[in-house]
Amino acid sequence: MALGLRNVGEDERNGDGNPILDADDGEELMHVQPGVSVALGNRAADSSSGTLFISTKRVVWLSDVDRSKGYGVDFVSVSLHAVSRDPEAYSSPCIYCQIDRGDDADEESDGSDSECDGDLDLSKVSEMRLIPSDPNQLDNLFNIFCECAALNPEPGEEAEEENGWIFGDEQMNEATEGEDASEWCFSEDLANPIGHANGGHDLAHSVLEVRMLWLWIPNCYMFRG
Repeated sequence: MALGLRNVGEDERNGDGNPILDADDGEELMHVQPGVSVALGNRAADSSSGTLFISTKRVVWLSDVDRSKGYGVDFVSVSLHAVSRDPEAYSSPCIYCQIDRGDDADEESDGSDSECDGDLDLSKVSEMRLIPSDPNQLDNLFNIFCECAALNPEPGEEAEEENGWIFGDEQMNEATEGEDASEWCFSEDLANPIGHANGGHDLAHSVLEVRMLWLWIPNCYMFRG
């Protein structure tokens, strides 16, 4: 299974224009969301709207205008996803995804546009934003992301403590720059969890059993598998 973002061309669509699923690997379609724009790296959102397909294995965005244009990423490569409604972080409410490009990726290009002769090098893209035309769909999309991410743990993954979070948005980096992680404020309201953890546990179980941390910042909540 390849790491990172990749093209999904016309030859990977069926007659209805939907992505061809890998039935032999047990891939099933979980959700279809029309009217979604995509923004890769530091680029502006794609001018053409598309349709978002979420399967048990991957996330696929396909252009509604150009059948040759599409992007896909396996859930094992989505190291973090979040809902962002803060206009200072991004101009439109969106699902933010941080993408693992593999150990051989050039760290100097992390988070950049990484263009080659005017074309975007998808192997260098580490951030993707999915922008639904209806922001009210964000919470539902986030929950589906969490459910499918839980179905795709990293190979050999073991429960371990994380020393901190990796923030994809520049503004988030600035907000925590120079601060000690011990001074960050974490939500301790376990009666009102701010997300979902692998296996459908609530936040209290997540902290105690899996030792997964949920970081709260204004208008944004995150999930990291």
